Formats: sequence, C-alpha cells, structure tokens
Amino acid sequence: MNNNSAFEVMKIVTASSDMPPEKVALIARRFAEHLHIQGYTIEQETDTSLIGGYVIYAQGTKYDYSVRGQLSRIARHLKTDRGDESNSDLDDASEIHRSLTESLSDFKESPAMLFDSDELWEGDSSEQEAKREKILTDFAKASEVEQVGKVLSVADGVAKVSGLENCMASELIMFSETSFGIAMNLEKDEVGVVLLNECRDVVEGVMCHRTGLTVSVPVGRGMLGRVIDPLGNPIDGKGIIRTTNRRPIETPAPNIVARSPICEPLQTGITAIDAMTPIGRGQRELIIGDRQTGKTAIALDTIINQRGKNVLCVYVAIGQKMSNIVSVAKTLEQYNAMEYTVIVAASASQPASLQYIAPYAGCAIAEEFMYNDHEDVLIVYDDLSKHAQAYRAISLLLRRPPGREAYPGDVFYLHSRLLERSAKLSDELGGGSITALPIIETLSGDISAYIPTNVISITDGQIYLESELFFSGQRPAINVGLSVSRVGGAAQTKAMKKVAGPLRISLAQAREMAAFAQFGSDLDPNTQKQLKRGVILNEILKQEQFHAMQMDEQVVMLYLATNEKLTFLDKEDAKPYVTEFLQRVSVLHPEIMSKITETRVLDDETKQKIDELEEEYHMMFVAEHKEYQHREA
Repeated sequence: MNNNSAFEVMKIVTASSDMPPEKVALIARRFAEHLHIQGYTIEQETDTSLIGGYVIYAQGTKYDYSVRGQLSRIARHLKTDRGDESNSDLDDASEIHRSLTESLSDFKESPAMLFDSDELWEGDSSEQEAKREKILTDFAKASEVEQVGKVLSVADGVAKVSGLENCMASELIMFSETSFGIAMNLEKDEVGVVLLNECRDVVEGVMCHRTGLTVSVPVGRGMLGRVIDPLGNPIDGKGIIRTTNRRPIETPAPNIVARSPICEPLQTGITAIDAMTPIGRGQRELIIGDRQTGKTAIALDTIINQRGKNVLCVYVAIGQKMSNIVSVAKTLEQYNAMEYTVIVAASASQPASLQYIAPYAGCAIAEEFMYNDHEDVLIVYDDLSKHAQAYRAISLLLRRPPGREAYPGDVFYLHSRLLERSAKLSDELGGGSITALPIIETLSGDISAYIPTNVISITDGQIYLESELFFSGQRPAINVGLSVSRVGGAAQTKAMKKVAGPLRISLAQAREMAAFAQFGSDLDPNTQKQLKRGVILNEILKQEQFHAMQMDEQVVMLYLATNEKLTFLDKEDAKPYVTEFLQRVSVLHPEIMSKITETRVLDDETKQKIDELEEEYHMMFVAEHKEYQHREA
C-alpha cells in the first residue's frame, strides 16, 4: 500500500446498524492513524451476515475484522492444513477448540481496546507502547487483509475491474464462491479479467478480490478413465475424482540440461507413419490437413495402439461439438483405451476462456505423470486452430491490437510455451516423456497460412493429410512429399529402419514417373515396373481405421513390398495377399514374429525364412487363381 496517499472513500461495513456514527468515525480515525492514511471520507453500510465486527475497504484493499471472516479462515485451515492426515481426532478437536476460543476472545477484546481507549493511544511510556504493540499484533491475527476491486463493466465474458493495484498477470480473481476469472490485461487504472464460466452474478458494481494463485487443475492417477472440463470438474457422470493433488496449468518448460535425446519409438500402429514419418517418445509431431481428412482418426488410432505399451494418454478436445467428444469417449471405451486415458473437453458451446486454458490444463495433467510418476505420456491437442481462434476472440474483446489475420502479436508464444513443455527427461530426473500430437486444420490445403506456419516452426515435423488423396481412397491420406519427421531414424527400430529406407524413394520415383507417363502412350519396361511398384506400395499403405499393425507385421509387409515380391499382383489383390500371408506366418511360424519383436532386428536368417515362406505361399496363391497361372506360364 502507498502510505501518505489520499483517497476518496473509506467504506466501513458493520454487522449491526446500531453502531453509532461517533463509533464509526472513531474506528476510521484510529485505522487511518495506524496506516498513515490522510484525506478520507467515510461511507457506512450494514451487513448482518458478518455476525459481528466489521469490514473496512480502503485504497483497494479489504480488511476483514468480522466474525464471519474469522470462521471462514478456520474452515480453510481445516480443509488445507489438516487434510486427511489426522490420526488423533480427539487431540485435534481440543486444539481447534482452544485455538478458536483464543482467537475469538482476542478478536472480541482487541478492536474495542484499540479503537476505544484514548489512554492507550495518547501515552508514550514503554509500558503503554508494549501493550499497544501486543493489541495490534492480536488485532492482525484476528483479521484478514485482501486486495479488492470493483467491477466497472461486464460484456462478452470480459470484466473491467478497478482497484487491483498489485494484481499479477494470469492471476486468478475471485468474484464469488463459484465465479472466477483470469487477469489478462494489466492497465494503469483497471484490469481486464476474462471470466472462466457463465458468471451470472458478476455485474457492474460487484466486489472481487485477488487470490494470489494461478489457475490449477487436479492431477494424479485418479484422473485416468475420466472426462473433465478444463477446470478439472468431472463431466462424465461417474462421480467425484478421487485425487488431492493439484498443479498450475502454466509451468516453465524443462531446460536443455533436463532433457535427453529422443531414441525410443512411439508406435502409432499406422504403417505409413511408423515407416516414413516416425514419432519418438518426447517428440512433437504436427498433424495437419483440411477438415474431414482423417486427422482425429490418426490420433485415436495412436491412442488405441498404446494399450499394453506403458504409455498414458491425454486427449484435449478444443472447440468441438459435444456429440463428437462423446463419440471419441465411446470409441476409446470400446477399445479398452479409457483405462489409461484422460479426456479434457472444452466444447464449442463453452466460453472462449475455457477453450483457451484447455490445452494447458491437459499438459499439466500429463506433466504430473511425467515428472512424478516417471511415465511416458502421449497428449493430443485437437485442435490448436480453434485454440488460436479462442485466444483471438479473447484478445480482441480485451482491446488488444490485432495483427496478421486479426491474431494478436503473441499468438506464436501462445503455442510455443505449450508445445515446449513436451520433452524426454534425462535419466537423472526419472526419464519420463511427453509426446505431443498437435492438430491444425487448414483451409483449402493452405499450409502457408499464419497459424500452420507458426506451429510447423515449433514442432519436430508434420504429417500432412491431403484432401485429394483422401477422396481418391488413399487412407490415411498422407502426402509423402510434404510430411517429414525431424527426428527420423532415431525414433525407429533397426528392423523398421532397414525396410523403410527404400520406401520413400520408391514412392517419390513412382509419383514422378506417373506425372510424365500421362503425356505418353508407349512406356519402356523399366518405367512400367517403377509405376507398378508405386501402385503396389500405395495399396499396402492403405489401412482401415482401428486396424493397427504391430511393428513385426509392418516389417514383414514392407520387406515383401520393397523387394519386388508383390509386383506380379493386380492392384486390388495386393492388400489381401499380404494380410493372408501375415496371418499364415503368425499362426504357423510365430517364432519369426516374436524374434523381430524381441530383438528389433531383421537379420539374414529371418529374411531367408520369410523368403522361403513367401515362395511357398506364392505358389499356393497362383494355383488358386487362374488368371495368375496364365501370366506365370
């Protein structure tokens, strides 16, 4: 508080209307002398809910000397300090009773002596000084000081508040027991507070106060299997969440020393991704494409494929229809994936403020698993385009200057401070990791737009889904030329790296040949062979949703495809041929698959066995299909 500063009004709220004006004036005078306040006027109100005592508002600060305030402080003490760790209830009860009695007796006597005794204030002897000091100390114990503000205006979920002089950025502001907001604009004379929910009781003239805290969410193992809103409240109808730990939604990202290189793959179960744009544990891989091109499908397949792989998952839905979020939850339950997954839902019908904090809340839940439980975590942000739009709406309502595409200037920082929290920790810190799959929606395939380019520059690679490929039947519709992983082979097993090496080159050559072949009619045998190879590779990379392939199956399939063993097939027979061959190997020769899974290597002996089995199956297949008998002859 600024001492010796003038102000217009000292407001005193008393519990009883019987307090005479002379007593109120005396309280105000002693209070002003105690805090060195000059130039005030008195405004008196009555609030019977205070039970006893009074509350003083001065210079944007609330001084609570009421019985109700004392009781609420004791109630908070019981909730926070004692928790559930009390073993001697009888001793605790007697201690609380004694503390309560002493506090209330101090409270009852001290203010009267402080404000009514002229002898106490006028004397200068050491005895009077000591007595005065004791009473002021007791008086402080029985009071609660809060910085308060007054709502000047409320519109579109944003409240303009005056009086919060020492408010911090992103601080939680309390309007009532159920109404909160985040301080986002700290201006000279007022603070712009973004309301966190439908705060019907926040109107012009309402008082609010600082909490000294930022937004936090409940975290811990009790969150698994639950659907929550961005504030941590359950919305799945399964009762309360049994966890006592909380974590701020915004925390600094781990520094370079705390990180270790990414070296362990996170299998998505989608061959095209695991082979050409591999994802490592601790990586940030962007999924980008137009609407309805299968972005969420890739994320869900990846979550479902983590069953049994010691990876916990967090799915953050931002700005989606609630029916879509319910559908995602049902799908994960159907495939037994909810037991290791948390869903944070901020639907399109919720305020922009909740959509804004949703990904940070999900990241806080994931960080608890990484830092304290030393687990590997996969987090999906679906999607950050709507997150940026929610932040743009908030910023424009706060009168922040718009920039490119009306986004504020710090929209890059918005996503960078979120995605930088994904990391693989060093062994000294437990070695956990957070792998992030942010999703960005483009318009008409424009990946050079503002938000897509921002997030591409933050992440470690992108998977680009193309509408033309999707509608032509190539699903997942991954554009091989524009998709990249900056971690690369470090996030692959040796077996996968060996068979996936020629894959991208073969696809690129086939695509280039196809572009030239459309202008000519006569093609030499080598060109026809390359085109056929590209067609077969595209066919085997097609994969239905919820049909994840394990690493050993992917390795065997790609080994056949890249070694010209499938080029004799017609386009429509390639996928059934490989599927039946894999089933045959898994049933009759499971040792081959188990060896690849355990050693993660494709050695010459295993290759020879696969060649022998493929030759045997090849002959059986040709014998069953007459059209191939003619070609073989």
